[in-house]
Amino acid sequence: MNHAVARLREERLASLAGLGKPFVPRGSHAPRCPACRVIFSHCLCALRPQVTTRAGMCLIMCDMEPLKPSNTGWLIADVVQDTAAFGWSRTQVDPALLALLADPQWAPYLVFPGEYVAPERVVTEVPVLPGKRPLFVLLDATWSEARKMFRKSPYLNHLPVLSLQPEQLSRYRLRRSTRDDHLCTSEVAAVCLDLAGEPQAAEVLETYLEVFSNHYLNSRQSVPPDLADAAHQRLRALAGAA
Repeated sequence: MNHAVARLREERLASLAGLGKPFVPRGSHAPRCPACRVIFSHCLCALRPQVTTRAGMCLIMCDMEPLKPSNTGWLIADVVQDTAAFGWSRTQVDPALLALLADPQWAPYLVFPGEYVAPERVVTEVPVLPGKRPLFVLLDATWSEARKMFRKSPYLNHLPVLSLQPEQLSRYRLRRSTRDDHLCTSEVAAVCLDLAGEPQAAEVLETYLEVFSNHYLNSRQSVPPDLADAAHQRLRALAGAA
């Protein structure tokens, strides 16, 4: 596994080990597959889909997010090949992140609720721009952490803010927000892909989240995964058509 979130995870693990603070995730009694973060009996690596998209994803991840087995930014990087991931710091910004945001091939959108910014920054659609590909900048964190990141990242202040109006409430079952209308990071990415005119990629990512959630929760309950259920069958069909 060599995508951006996996590399960021390795950097964070090495940093903590260097400080004498090795990361021990909850439920670490059983070894986990390093590629999908689920215990080996429920590994879903064979089901990992990849799709080709015009859109790219830029994950700005709060301190511990790359280390959490339940993090769904990892799923985005599994599916969308053009996914970048950066750790967030209040006092420093990765020069590679600034370079990505300034790259002329991309039209970056900061994805965040429009109620928190001036109306002139808010957009609700993703137009096709000649010579530009949409780049969705996602703050991967809990809701309280994401609000802090939003307020304390002045280098994002020039970006248009894409405010989503999803028709469905979050179905994410691993870590709940205090508000049901808050989507998890991969659900947000799926809505963005749909807005960018890539509904098949959006459905692949949404279905992959459903399969991942099933494997993850079943592993915690010592229940074998049902590889023939509707979600698994739908994922195989979508991946084959991608």
